[in-house]
Amino acid sequence: MTQPYADKAEAILLDIEGTTTPVDYVFGVLFPFARDRLESFLAENSQDEEVRTDLAMLRQEYETDISQGGDIPQWQGENPIAQRARSAFAAVPYIHHLIDLDRKSTGLKSLQGKIWHQGYLEGTLRSQMFADVKSAFDRWTEAGKQVFIFSSGSIQAQKILFRYSDAGDLSNFLRGYFDTTTGPKKETDTYHKIARAIWFPPGTILFISDVIAELKAAHAAGMQTLFSRRPGNHTSDSEGFRAIASFDQV
Repeated sequence: MTQPYADKAEAILLDIEGTTTPVDYVFGVLFPFARDRLESFLAENSQDEEVRTDLAMLRQEYETDISQGGDIPQWQGENPIAQRARSAFAAVPYIHHLIDLDRKSTGLKSLQGKIWHQGYLEGTLRSQMFADVKSAFDRWTEAGKQVFIFSSGSIQAQKILFRYSDAGDLSNFLRGYFDTTTGPKKETDTYHKIARAIWFPPGTILFISDVIAELKAAHAAGMQTLFSRRPGNHTSDSEGFRAIASFDQV
């Protein structure tokens, strides 16, 4: 049965990991894939301008970590961005470190998205969706609701995840994507920015996520919220937020 929050919402904003897609797929498939393919990807693409931009952002992040006294793997070489592929490999230990931390780094997420893109195109990757996702997308679209995605993964990674899914190409259901270039997921102002970008008042937007800090930020921005309680998620404690176990409840 449709819930009141969904009835009142004109737009639905969705997290990915633990909401549309199992956590195990992200941590058990996508992250190891990017980690294993990193060196070969840099060997082939380190002179690509977009990859160089990712590496430049990661270098800045590395310098910040060093200045704060972080115990991190060393980035070898004085100017790894300007040099050729061999020098790009000097970034690999640090990037592996960030992957292991699952740091919400714009440079890291952008680079991971490019590596995953190759995997999807070659057929090695096929993203997993919870069984209720496609039917919910159908139902919400028929009801005139607009569906958007907000994830720490890059917009490129989001697009390919929904295009190459085990439920088929779901990208036609989605009206837009947001990532950390809009702002951190745990900051209220980010949700104000999203509301302005999609031209919906915050009170007409329903945000669904498995992360309490994100729900708190969205709620503070005036959005409707639902906690996603999926199998394999990090916690089932909704901390007072209304919870769902399936999109069939929305």
